[in-house]
Amino acid sequence: MNNNSTCIQPSMISTTALPITYIFLCIIGLFGNSLAQWVFLTKIGKKTSTHVYLANLVTANLLVCSAMPFMGIYFLKGFHWQYQSAQCRVVNFLGTLSMHVSMFVSLLILSWIAISRYATLMKKESMQESTSCYERMFYGHLLKRFRQPNFARKMCTYIWVAVLLVIIPVTLYYSVVEATNGAESQCYNRQMELGATISQIAGLIGTTFIGFSFLTVVSAYYSFVRHLRKVRTCTFITERDLTYRSVKRHLLIIQVLLIVCFLPYSIFKPIFYVLHQREDCQQLNYLVEIKNILTCLASARSSTDPIIFLLLDKTFKKTLYSLLTKP
Repeated sequence: MNNNSTCIQPSMISTTALPITYIFLCIIGLFGNSLAQWVFLTKIGKKTSTHVYLANLVTANLLVCSAMPFMGIYFLKGFHWQYQSAQCRVVNFLGTLSMHVSMFVSLLILSWIAISRYATLMKKESMQESTSCYERMFYGHLLKRFRQPNFARKMCTYIWVAVLLVIIPVTLYYSVVEATNGAESQCYNRQMELGATISQIAGLIGTTFIGFSFLTVVSAYYSFVRHLRKVRTCTFITERDLTYRSVKRHLLIIQVLLIVCFLPYSIFKPIFYVLHQREDCQQLNYLVEIKNILTCLASARSSTDPIIFLLLDKTFKKTLYSLLTKP
């Protein structure tokens, strides 16, 4: 098989559909997330831990939306640029760094929101007399911290620092070492799309992390459902139905979000690393196209999050509605 750029030939999906999609997602994402950030920072007085998590999630969304033009330009012009050109390196570095940092920050924050919403319910239950000492200690003290705004700010800071410390060295190594060792002529090539050993290992670790985040949300959701069934069979909880329904909706929304946007990407990535080693250029082109489409789907979540905020946070919904209906 040829190891040069001629093995990978971009289709109309890569050169037309993906650039248009990224620009469209960038426009609606920057507008929606900027509006959401303005509401969170200036219009909501008493901020809960959920508001802190969502504000940091918006910051991650704005980062990935700012990377979308670079991704669009890469797919539009990458096959015509020289591999070692300045625009190829800049677009590749900024696009890769912004996309991966925001993706992993978003996953961690979504997992933390799921735990926080679960803790909201369990804190109420831990105050009942029938609750065991163990449950009171775990739910009343440990999970209680997830609902504290100061704890949420510290955790978000730790998340940003940890992700940057992991992603930046890998991206620098990929851009400076791996991306300069190939013999390709065009920017859009096999080396750029597949990466070398270090970046592939990092990609598999990242995929495992995505699966772990997904399992965290699923565990929180089904633990809540199981607990809800137990409570409904033991006591009359009409006065708390709204709280239960709200927490259940929040966890379900996050779960669906991860299933639609991240699960296809995380499932396909290991398959991609296994199948791309075969000596078949046509198959490699198909694999690269699928990978790029699923990456675009994963990044699309950042543009649609402001709609999710309307479902997740009642204060955000009321504040935005009052702003839009003011004379």
